[in-house]
Amino acid sequence: MMSQTDSILNLLNIQDPNIKISACTDFSQAGVHEKLLSATLTYPVERCVNCGSTNLVQNGTRLTKMKLPSLGEQPLRMNLRKQRYLCRTCHHTFSAQTQLAPPRHSITRQAVHEIATLAKNSLPVKTISQAVGISASSVQRILYKDQRALVTPKELPTALSFDEFRSTKNCFSFICIDAKTHDLVALLPDRLSQTIREYFTNTYTLSERQKVQLVTMDLNAQYQTFVRRLFPNALIVFDRFHIVQLAGRALDHERLRVLKGINDHHDRNYKVLKSNWRLFHLAENQLETSQVKYYRGLNEYTTAQNVVDLGLKNFPQFAENYQTYQTILTFIRNRDRATLRQLVMNYRPNGTEMDTVMRTIQKNYLGIRNACLYDYSNGPLEGINRKIKELKRSCYGFSNLRHFFIRIKLIHA
Repeated sequence: MMSQTDSILNLLNIQDPNIKISACTDFSQAGVHEKLLSATLTYPVERCVNCGSTNLVQNGTRLTKMKLPSLGEQPLRMNLRKQRYLCRTCHHTFSAQTQLAPPRHSITRQAVHEIATLAKNSLPVKTISQAVGISASSVQRILYKDQRALVTPKELPTALSFDEFRSTKNCFSFICIDAKTHDLVALLPDRLSQTIREYFTNTYTLSERQKVQLVTMDLNAQYQTFVRRLFPNALIVFDRFHIVQLAGRALDHERLRVLKGINDHHDRNYKVLKSNWRLFHLAENQLETSQVKYYRGLNEYTTAQNVVDLGLKNFPQFAENYQTYQTILTFIRNRDRATLRQLVMNYRPNGTEMDTVMRTIQKNYLGIRNACLYDYSNGPLEGINRKIKELKRSCYGFSNLRHFFIRIKLIHA
């Protein structure tokens, strides 16, 4: 049957058999109620760690105040008395050692692991400090000591994803991940072309960079200028979401222009375009044609298809943009390169924001066509960026870029 001492050690996940607990008491410090364990650490030592002599005697104990992870939100401490030994040959003294904490450290490995686990959940340092029962300065020291902020993998993956995010002082930083495994490849302090070029050319040889076969990105023209030089054999694949987003914004711009031209705000057309704008962003095959539903802005029972038809009926230019948007949705969702080619060849400018969208598609035709051929996208990278935003929000921002990058690595580990 397990003894009470062994039960406490097992509960605290302390595996060292040389630690013996003698007492467990409650005490208060600065208004905080804590648990205090009293324990001893001793074991037979055959040779001196300095000279190897066997002429050793016990030489009292040394008290070490160990910090364990909180137990049920209650801080937990251990007064551990370590056995001291004296070598009568070289007069060297030393203490018993334990795997509970590194030598000359009072914060246990379990507490360090608990801090890292909480940091992965995007918690601020103060919250981690309160949860573990260790001071905020100690938590910062553990998180940021001896950790490299920059990421440098041994070899480049064959598929990369590029993007940027807002970091410190309203500046944008560059992030790159493996498009297959979603592992971090690069975190750079800014998104300048020179910084990105110098990083890849100084970190990887030309033969290593030639192994990259594919790079996914948004429609940022800046990256296109140096991707072909850095990775001679790589294809550029534009993110499908950003293509649809660009077309959707152009459609909304034209819808708002039509709304401003309707003076009667009680007009059915105005109500449709004002309140039910989300229906115009749906694919045509997703519009309900038979099921009747009450639309609050229109104050009528009708189908989604009828609502869209009403919004397009009296505004031919908006209807043209809507059809162009639907064509873009079609070739993106069905990966239909023939539809993309027909759209580029048959589109006629009409003096709206959709003209800019089509010029962008024509200019980046090969990268958009590749988006129809390959399954890769910037979706995983956008998910990482969302976690980065949550980290900044929960930690109330970062002023130290190195600390920020280390926390990003922790939440992505």
